[in-house]
Amino acid sequence: QVQLVESGGGLVQPGGSLRLSCAGSGSAFSSYVMGWYRQAPGNQRDLVATITTGGIINSADSVKGRFTISRDNAKNTVDLQMNSLKPEDTAVYYCNANIYIFGRRKDYWGQGTQVTVSS
Repeated sequence: QVQLVESGGGLVQPGGSLRLSCAGSGSAFSSYVMGWYRQAPGNQRDLVATITTGGIINSADSVKGRFTISRDNAKNTVDLQMNSLKPEDTAVYYCNANIYIFGRRKDYWGQGTQVTVSS
């Protein structure tokens, strides 16, 4: 069982930066693939970036070169550094932890944090 709490969202102008942080509690945090997803109004929840236990990163084409995901297993945190933000990055951002148990994927989600990019 993992509990996730996001922080760091807010309002920022186009071209600006924000850093999201997700603090996890519970057992075996380092065993989970961690990630950030986002959901804009009327849209499905989409992957932004994930990082495996070994540090392998996968990110959406729309954020490559602008967003960076990182994790600190000692602190049970995963961060998303977002630079060169665009209005289309506006969404609720969710922290995710997932793990496969006996071949079945188990997901845990945070409550979400709003990111608004607007002038």
